[in-house]
Amino acid sequence: MSNLTSPKYPSVKIEARPSHERGQYQNSWLKAFHSFSVPSYQDKRYMRFGSIRIINEDRVAPSNGFGLHPHSEMEIFTYIVSGELEHKDSMGNVEALKRGDVQLTSAGTGIRHSESNSNASHEAHLLQIWAYPSTDKLTPAYYTRHFTDEEKKDTLVRIVAPFNSRGVTSERDGAGPAPVHSPITLYATLISPTKSVTHVFPASVSAEPRKAYVQLPQTSGHNAGEARGARVRLNGGLELSEGDAAFVWGQEGDILEIENVGSELVAEVLVFDIE
Repeated sequence: MSNLTSPKYPSVKIEARPSHERGQYQNSWLKAFHSFSVPSYQDKRYMRFGSIRIINEDRVAPSNGFGLHPHSEMEIFTYIVSGELEHKDSMGNVEALKRGDVQLTSAGTGIRHSESNSNASHEAHLLQIWAYPSTDKLTPAYYTRHFTDEEKKDTLVRIVAPFNSRGVTSERDGAGPAPVHSPITLYATLISPTKSVTHVFPASVSAEPRKAYVQLPQTSGHNAGEARGARVRLNGGLELSEGDAAFVWGQEGDILEIENVGSELVAEVLVFDIE
């Protein structure tokens, strides 16, 4: 799809990534959407966006999950939408992740981990994001942060940010955003009907426009067809529903406005700011 603009913010370019056009995979225990190419879904248009390599939206059935497997040279973070996901890794970390948790593994020179839904009756719903690190051969590390729904109500909350950013600590279970070795900041919000939030594009270190990526999880339930549920409007123009996403480009000081234009549902939205 060609870039879109709006009369309100003409310098901001937006390109839709419709939910039903994502790659899809399903077996007896996993339902997955792939925003970017993975081995089971290949599209040369969607190999990466800045440092982002993968955004998978997964639903893991009760008492199932991903067995022990390796990773290296990748920053991997998990955003829990609902349910529980148990993480175990070769660094000795064992943790049950729940709604509001953000877990980040800096795989560095190499780790092995498993992710499973140990709950016998409820599925686990999550987004897993992979990003290329700015530095290779890092020492593997693990971080967890928690953010309540109340904190995210009608405001953009910084939940992941680069190591050198304001307020970022390297504690395993610290406060503030989880630290990432990539030029990515991730914000989360829960937008009430008729309310809006705004993201102001910061300065870019390159001559290229700054990037952003907007993703709505499917909080109303798994839907393999055209998006439905909560609905938002970007900069007074493009409308997105649950599962939809958008690529956005802007210059320093430009504004990305996200307005909940649905009549009843709270819209859960993730916004990636990408160098």
